[in-house]
Amino acid sequence: MNNLDRLFTQDICAFSTAYIDYLKKILDDIESSEIARFVEILLDARANKKTVYFIGNGGSASTASHFANDLSFGCNEYEQPFQVVSLTDNVSILTALGNDYGYEEIFVRQLMIQSKPGDILVGISASGNSDNIINAFKYAAENDIQTVALTAFDGGEMKKIADVGIHVPTDFKEYGPAEDAHMILDHLVTAYLMRIIRLA
Repeated sequence: MNNLDRLFTQDICAFSTAYIDYLKKILDDIESSEIARFVEILLDARANKKTVYFIGNGGSASTASHFANDLSFGCNEYEQPFQVVSLTDNVSILTALGNDYGYEEIFVRQLMIQSKPGDILVGISASGNSDNIINAFKYAAENDIQTVALTAFDGGEMKKIADVGIHVPTDFKEYGPAEDAHMILDHLVTAYLMRIIRLA
């Protein structure tokens, strides 16, 4: 039984309050130093014209898309933009690679075509154990691509092999709070970056 099961009540008002309180606790327990390191990597990528790739499955795939949108266009920087690509967005590519090579290959084969040494790969996964993400991280490690893991639960294999990570401390199977927190990290990071580059 995870925390959401323990917090559940048929009273929606009480459950709403308990869920929000639990989410506040999770957010309080995220290490701000991990966020700072991620921001540093993104600013360095921008300064050196490197591409940042985002990957994820399910709800995390939509977070990858949202993060890419907010970072590349939401920062409103066109003279020296963040070069960002979400590898979750092209249905033709995903289905072709999944059909021809298997679902575990859908990200790594895109990296083989698009990435260059010095680029950044950001994986978003609550469990941190998806084969397609692990394969992409292993490829990155072998090809001078820095990796960042946004995780939850215990972080899984992705947290172990990533160069840098932001961990959201939830219990197992708490996908809602994990994905809530990852979206908040998107808005926090891009809100900061939008403003810090104005001062440069």
